[in-house]
Amino acid sequence: GTVNAITDVNLYEFSEPGIFNYTTLLLHEQREVLYVGAREAIFELSLRNISVKNHKVVWKVPDVATEVCTSKGKSKETDCLNYIRVLELSDSHLYVCGTHAFQPLCDHLSLADFKLEGRQEDGRGKCSFDPMQSFTAVMVDGDLYSGTAYNFLGSEPIISRNGATQSPLRTEYSTSWLNEPSFVFADVVRENEGGDEDDKIYFFFTEASMEYDFFSKLLIPRVARVCKGDLGGERTLQKKWTSFLKAKLMCSMPETDFVFNVVHDVFILKTTNWRESVIYGIFTSQWDNVRSSAVCVYSMSAVEEVFSRGKYMQKSTVAQSHTKWVRYNGIPPSPRPGACINKDIRQQNITSSLMLPDKTLQFVRDHPLLEDAVRPMDNGPRFIAKDVHYTQIAVERVPALDGQLYDVMFMGTDKGNLHKSVLYQKEVHIIEEVELFPNSESVKTLVMPSHGAQFLYVGSDSRAVQSPTAFCEKYHMCEDCLLARDPYCAWDRGAGACVNILQEDRSRGHLIQNLQGNFSSHPAGQNQSTKAYQQLWVKPGGAVKLPCQVESNVAQVVWTVNGSVLQERSPPYQRIAEGLLVYGAGPEDQGYYKCWAVEEADHRNFTWLLQSFELALAKDHLYPTTEDPSVFTVVDVGFTARPVPTFEMPEPTRLVLTSSVSRPPGDQESRDKELVPPQYLESDRGMTLLLTFTLLFLLLFLVTVSYNCYMQYLPGPCLRARASLLGAKKPPQSEYRSCEAGLVDNVTDQHQGLPKGPNGVQKVGRDGEGMSGVVQEGSGAPSPGVVCQSPHSEKPFDIDSEGQPIEYADADVEAP
Repeated sequence: GTVNAITDVNLYEFSEPGIFNYTTLLLHEQREVLYVGAREAIFELSLRNISVKNHKVVWKVPDVATEVCTSKGKSKETDCLNYIRVLELSDSHLYVCGTHAFQPLCDHLSLADFKLEGRQEDGRGKCSFDPMQSFTAVMVDGDLYSGTAYNFLGSEPIISRNGATQSPLRTEYSTSWLNEPSFVFADVVRENEGGDEDDKIYFFFTEASMEYDFFSKLLIPRVARVCKGDLGGERTLQKKWTSFLKAKLMCSMPETDFVFNVVHDVFILKTTNWRESVIYGIFTSQWDNVRSSAVCVYSMSAVEEVFSRGKYMQKSTVAQSHTKWVRYNGIPPSPRPGACINKDIRQQNITSSLMLPDKTLQFVRDHPLLEDAVRPMDNGPRFIAKDVHYTQIAVERVPALDGQLYDVMFMGTDKGNLHKSVLYQKEVHIIEEVELFPNSESVKTLVMPSHGAQFLYVGSDSRAVQSPTAFCEKYHMCEDCLLARDPYCAWDRGAGACVNILQEDRSRGHLIQNLQGNFSSHPAGQNQSTKAYQQLWVKPGGAVKLPCQVESNVAQVVWTVNGSVLQERSPPYQRIAEGLLVYGAGPEDQGYYKCWAVEEADHRNFTWLLQSFELALAKDHLYPTTEDPSVFTVVDVGFTARPVPTFEMPEPTRLVLTSSVSRPPGDQESRDKELVPPQYLESDRGMTLLLTFTLLFLLLFLVTVSYNCYMQYLPGPCLRARASLLGAKKPPQSEYRSCEAGLVDNVTDQHQGLPKGPNGVQKVGRDGEGMSGVVQEGSGAPSPGVVCQSPHSEKPFDIDSEGQPIEYADADVEAP
């Protein structure tokens, strides 16, 4: 769809020469700083203006580690560097991990002096080896939960926990648990209310399907869950998750069953009651050739329902060779495999996962996949964007003036743009589009504060950008402010400006906000259908430009001429970006021109007037002669504009579209005749030009033919016409006159004496001086005694004509 393109905005940027990959961002709202992890560097920036750098620390790879990396076939310029991929708060420190030349390493960074403390730890299972490999991590109560690869080749995926408070855990190395996953997001959901439930950590990723047979690798979006209080098993699943389960995320169009099966990013909008939390996910299709993205929304209670009550799947061998996953129809052991230790399990005298029976642990080890899928709210995507590939998403719940809460989505694209959308009554309205990166590089990271965000922060390979959450000040008119339908923005009647209701401390009695797009209540007299007519004079046959532009890309510009709507293609009118161009102005083009903005909101069309013009033809003596710029202003070449008094017009509620442009009424026609001479009223410019070009073409054609006939370039009829016009032939040159006379006087039947060949074809002979003649049947020939030569003639051929005589002129006749 079309969106409002926001340009000329104040975006704060940060980058340093030689530093790249600003893709790891961490907000510290209490300290009002933004931590940025880049390639071989960590920055502390001001949260209000990220172009202000507070601190910087450099973390490079030693030469020995670089040599080991290059010896394994990696690039020294790109791969064998230290990409910072983990930035997590831990007490008064930052826990930092980097790829460290394909040897992941972690360290602690002191916030007091912003220096690395040198307490380095092995980063395997915490950070990826490859800087380009998918990775996610979240810090929960001092423990780091990561989804990454555990080996150099990236062939061993792992979801692990590492920290000082609890024992380290990891997933089983089995394709049943993780099958070529691509991790995108991880977060914690606090469900521990009075000790009844355990907090849960959710991982979102895309992996190769196990349960479906397909001719190629089929990708499936997943959500996996582990419990914070998991301690592993006593004998079975030692130091492994006993609570690991995974389920399929459904995101498909119910009408066509078209599936979006690749998840790119997820955001969990948390509320006080965890059951009311909402999960937003960005999906695409692995077969989608038209580049479209879908946003699916899931209820956290629906996710919990699947994990707590869903059916399990199990492996089934088919024909002794193929393994297929089918539903497990038996009765699972008790306690429920994969369940967290809650109040109900404690009543069975099981207080930790170490006390779970082996049957439960063996079952969850062999049955990590659930059959039931997590289905989106409304059973389909919340909206689908065509020709757009979203990469990141963040959501904020905004209170509007009507007392309702609205979810505003901020989505980054692979072209470096930011789309801002809002959900109204199960319908998504795209508010605006902001260009974040001029070179169209992909948005890699998008973060924003948890509540009352004034800014959001975006990371890419080349820089970090800070963007406001709302651009209310860009809407200069009440109509634009209201029809933007931005929950952040409202029109201040006292100040006559569009303001941000979350940032401005204003009296709400003066604010107007209608998120349904109805601006009927905005202050009267401000840019409605009443607007001063600007009178324009134009010479007959001249051109004039009527300037009119609308700021919103959603709104359409509609022109009316004397009350009738101007069609898209209506000569002599041409729509241009700056307004309307009237060329070859004639008397029928005089009248009243209005430029309207039309925008659809809530299935209704809303219109407001942008500009009004009165166009009239003028003779030279009618042009204004005053030089006072306050009275007359030159608008364009060929016409002059002057202001006219403002007068009121009826205020329309809807714009009535008609099929053609009507001319002014009779009194207007009489006024035209007074202003324009009669010859202009009866002239037909198009026919006159056509006739003129036709006559010029015919004249040029006749001149060309006459010249060719005179010069004897054209045979036949042209020569006869020349002879009849001139009365005589053009006299020959002097050196040919005797020859011409001889030809005329001696044309007789002398060819009878020549020898004939077969079929009566006469022979052709040559003398020593040259060709004497070519004689055909029934044709005259020059006399053998007559020699037609100029005084300076030479032999025409440098050959021996007697040695090589031409016996026959007809090539078809064979020699006797």
